[in-house]
Amino acid sequence: MIPEGKLAIIWCQGTHGAAEYQLHFEGGLSAFKRPKSPGMSNRVKFPIPSMTSQTAGQYRCFYRSGELWSEPSDPLDLVVTGLYDTPTLSVQPRPEVISGEKVTFRCRLETATSTFFLLKEGRSSRPQRRYGNIQAEFPMGPVSTAHRGTYRCFGSYNTHAWSFPSEPVKLLVKGDAGDTTFAPTEHTSSDHWDSYMLTTETRFQEDPVLWDHNAQNLLRIGLVFLVLVALVWLPVEDWLHRKKSQERASRASSQECRRFRAQSPGETTERCSGHRQRELTKHFDHGRNMRISTLCEDPSGCSERKDICKENKSMVGGGRQKS
Repeated sequence: MIPEGKLAIIWCQGTHGAAEYQLHFEGGLSAFKRPKSPGMSNRVKFPIPSMTSQTAGQYRCFYRSGELWSEPSDPLDLVVTGLYDTPTLSVQPRPEVISGEKVTFRCRLETATSTFFLLKEGRSSRPQRRYGNIQAEFPMGPVSTAHRGTYRCFGSYNTHAWSFPSEPVKLLVKGDAGDTTFAPTEHTSSDHWDSYMLTTETRFQEDPVLWDHNAQNLLRIGLVFLVLVALVWLPVEDWLHRKKSQERASRASSQECRRFRAQSPGETTERCSGHRQRELTKHFDHGRNMRISTLCEDPSGCSERKDICKENKSMVGGGRQKS
């Protein structure tokens, strides 16, 4: 618990050689630090200059060793006090009891509230919670010497924002029936509870996707990369599709041409270039007439074939023959 306006220091402890520490607040990145001399120290501190209701809440820390991030630390709940009026605390039947008796702490706050907390001073203690509008009771017992100590209570509307602490109440517990003295109590003012430590586990895991800003940046870069790949791939895919179509048409044309050649064996072929490819075939029939076969091609294949007959210049039987 930290009084409003006071300094709070959170320590994050990892391993020697940790390259970076991150402090997370309520699921989001709050701060990060890189050790000035990695390997020399295994912890860093994150100060909170002035505690307010905005800085009160649950904290966790991580550290990075190489490319791997540690698992999150146990949660630390920072509570700011001094935001509401001061409650009153009393203990019934009396503050001095014998071991085995039962007692009840009563916390009262005239200003309407919803939740009350009873806390035994000491770093290892955890607050007890009760609900009520004006007051709440905290029964305890049978008590033992472990219950002795100094207690305070708080009122609150918010789990992490509490009222001013009540005046302390000391519970004195006599050890046994033959002991007429009361055990001394420890007294630790809550005003001095301003430094906490988080210890992370030594197990490692790959970069957590929780609230890691590096992961968010990598995600953005990945999305941009995918968009660029799509912009490049679409025209390339279209070009490959057209190329395959042309290759299929060319193969079909070649097969058609081979079929025509097979139907006219012994022909000599002359290729000529141009926008439309054509094939001129010359041969002589059994007579002495020369026949010219014209084969026209277009991108879809051989389309037509024409035979042109020319007269032989030599005379056969005293006249001209036509084929």
